[in-house]
Amino acid sequence: MPDTALGAAKTATLPGGRVAYTERGSGPPVVFVHGLLVNSNLWRKVVPMLVDAGFRCLALDLPLGAHQVPMAADADLTPPGVARLIAEFLDALDLVDVTVVANDTGGALTQILMANNPERLGHVVLTPCDAFEEFFPEPFNALPKMMRLPGAAFLLSRLLTLPAVQRRPNTFGWLAKSGIPAEIMASYVRPAKESRRIRRDLKRFLLGVDSRHTLAAAEKLTGYGKPVLLVRAADDRIFAAHLFDRLAATLPDARLVTVADSYTFVSEDQPAELAKLIADFAA
Repeated sequence: MPDTALGAAKTATLPGGRVAYTERGSGPPVVFVHGLLVNSNLWRKVVPMLVDAGFRCLALDLPLGAHQVPMAADADLTPPGVARLIAEFLDALDLVDVTVVANDTGGALTQILMANNPERLGHVVLTPCDAFEEFFPEPFNALPKMMRLPGAAFLLSRLLTLPAVQRRPNTFGWLAKSGIPAEIMASYVRPAKESRRIRRDLKRFLLGVDSRHTLAAAEKLTGYGKPVLLVRAADDRIFAAHLFDRLAATLPDARLVTVADSYTFVSEDQPAELAKLIADFAA
């Protein structure tokens, strides 16, 4: 279940099925895009501060393995398909001049969105995320191949419920310097464990992960003229610093900042600083 700090729990009916999201506040819209095997709870510390700053915050639960609502059996869950799902969500709610804030796998999806469906975007904030050849980076790049093995999604869903596994670098161990509270971790790992259809969605997405998607997006982003804020984490152990240097050189209107004392989940480690960066940039 979404944390109460995120606001009201809602669903949007899209061509590929229903997508859950939360909504809180009023004002210019900010849409949050999470990564693999997490959900909207990733943003629970940031949303209240942005609501106080006068923004309408909508946090998606995308079909990346920690979602509550399974997608239709014929939904396109390749990375371009899920990026298009975000565009369809913006269309369904008629959101314009949107600030999109993304992290991890969600950053790759947002780059594909920027390349293919930029019409409703205003500002984009990319926190540590996949890009270019690193979709996925080590130590997660074995996941797509692993999903080809019979029963791999089932086994993964069971292993991720074990605290010792959660602390490993190739799961959640290197994502949040401050750690992830037990109740939030439970919201990340229970859906795939409890639902065969959620595991089906996760497997279908992972089988489609390939760096050709982020490389194709990068070619188009050289012509992306809208403002982008790149928020790099100084102590990130997953995404190399040079990825954001390359993104800054690729995007015509990009500003790069570095947040100290944070791993990949800046929203977990430094939520106040991230909220201020988003508010100042979107304003």
